[in-house]
Amino acid sequence: MDMDVMAGFGGKQAWLAVAGAEPGSLLEALGLRDLGPVRWRDGLDLVHLTDDRIAITPPLPGARDTRWVLAAGRRLMQFPPDVVALSAELGAEVQYFATHRVTELHRWQRAADGDLIRAFGYVGQTGEVTSWFGEPDPAERDAGLPGELDPEATVLVAERDVFRVAGAWSIDPTTLTGLPPGPLRIGAVA
Repeated sequence: MDMDVMAGFGGKQAWLAVAGAEPGSLLEALGLRDLGPVRWRDGLDLVHLTDDRIAITPPLPGARDTRWVLAAGRRLMQFPPDVVALSAELGAEVQYFATHRVTELHRWQRAADGDLIRAFGYVGQTGEVTSWFGEPDPAERDAGLPGELDPEATVLVAERDVFRVAGAWSIDPTTLTGLPPGPLRIGAVA
């Protein structure tokens, strides 16, 4: 392969962040057929434009001095994975993020050791909080969430807030630049 560079992603996209995983184990846990390596820009374009492909990064340095494998694709927005089951299967912390600025759909979830730690979902078109489990951590509070869900309070969340939480928990994928530690791998729905 020619010289490749990392490319950021995130808008109108969903992704997983898995602590300490290997790309192959994540492909297997997601039930994907491995289509092999691909250049970053080509892979990210593919998963943004198709509904049956997911791009998996090599391990990347991120929050808490941990290496994170990211999996991204529209399919994850349409069929959100069970982070609790993935966490149990992989024996790792698993995070899920989704954002779509047209409908102002914004979600994040976090599970470790097979237990759900936190879940938040929001649809800006209706102003509705669609999921709320656990207590917001400092990153979520910095993003503007209240300490507890109050039916009388207005919650406003934007795309940038999803990236802020992702950056504090694992990796903000919009910041990926420079030389990659390896190519992306593409998985296809079996």
